[in-house]
Amino acid sequence: MLIKNIWMLLARLSVAWLAWSVMGLASAATIEVTDALGRKVKLTSPVQRVALNFNFEEFTAVAGKEGWSKVVGISRTPWEGWRPVIFKRYSEVIPNLQAMPDIGHSDDGTFSAEKVIALKPDVLLIAEWTYKALETARGQIEAAGIPIVVVDYNAQLLDRHLASTRALGKVMGTEARAEELAKLYEREYTNIIARIPKNATRKKVYVELGQAGAETVGNSYSGTMWGKIITTLGAENLADGKLPGPWGPLNQEAVIAADPDLVFFAGSSWVNRPKAVRTGYEATADITRKSLEAYVQRPGYSSMKAVKSGEVHAIEHGLCRTLFDFVAMQYIAKRLYPEAFKDVDPDASFRSYHEKYLPVKYAGVWMLPLKP
Repeated sequence: MLIKNIWMLLARLSVAWLAWSVMGLASAATIEVTDALGRKVKLTSPVQRVALNFNFEEFTAVAGKEGWSKVVGISRTPWEGWRPVIFKRYSEVIPNLQAMPDIGHSDDGTFSAEKVIALKPDVLLIAEWTYKALETARGQIEAAGIPIVVVDYNAQLLDRHLASTRALGKVMGTEARAEELAKLYEREYTNIIARIPKNATRKKVYVELGQAGAETVGNSYSGTMWGKIITTLGAENLADGKLPGPWGPLNQEAVIAADPDLVFFAGSSWVNRPKAVRTGYEATADITRKSLEAYVQRPGYSSMKAVKSGEVHAIEHGLCRTLFDFVAMQYIAKRLYPEAFKDVDPDASFRSYHEKYLPVKYAGVWMLPLKP
């Protein structure tokens, strides 16, 4: 009798296991994701293990804080190294972030295909510039059966912003949230472009990376980052035609001679940069303005139109080339065309974005004129 009962129990367990296995197979499905480069990538959904190379805040907005429970490795340098204050804020609300394994970074040669493969992710989410730089590594990763999905906000193209956002949503199973974000970005972007006056005088704009202090001339940008935003908004970028590449220092005599209408210094919360323009979560208006003051005291700056009219500004460097870069566009457009954008509030836009899509509270100073 005992043996018979044991066999009956084993039979029931076998049936239960078979049913569970069938349910598991039924719930798993192969899906096709179109990434930012238009690549068709097949992967098993829902994903359970994700390796993430970049675009951490975009991933968070699309996947939600809960999406981080599936992340098994990140490239730590582009976040913890470049934006430590922001990383700290997120690590306080994302339990597994502080101890997250590091898969390395392409710029410093530490990116490791072996580390990615060892983590056994269902997918690797990777930035376009990293994807291009790591041909050998990506071949090894794909050969190990790990799909790679490319996202690209750095190109500053509307289509790529939207495609990247939707790809993240499909990978993470948060398509409705991704679609909401894609539509928000498209709406804000197209609204900005539509508001630009057709026959407005092209104002001259100078942008500089305010990182190393006023005595060091930081990079300006042409065709990318702030340069791309300036020309998209219909203004004249002083750096265009004057740099050997997409970024580099601009001759200060040429800047003074050009007499720009507006000047923007890109700041952030960099560590070990005591003379930098300070912006971000922990900045205050007084801190930002004090850090900016030294820059306008450079020789010859007092004669510039932008300085005389109070059109010298600090703006967070991390605001460009992101899913929320429309906030930076709103701020710059408002200074270029005050009448056309008088009802636009960039600070309120960024606050609302935080409240709806990010797990960290909005705080600090992200964009500010030198003079109140």
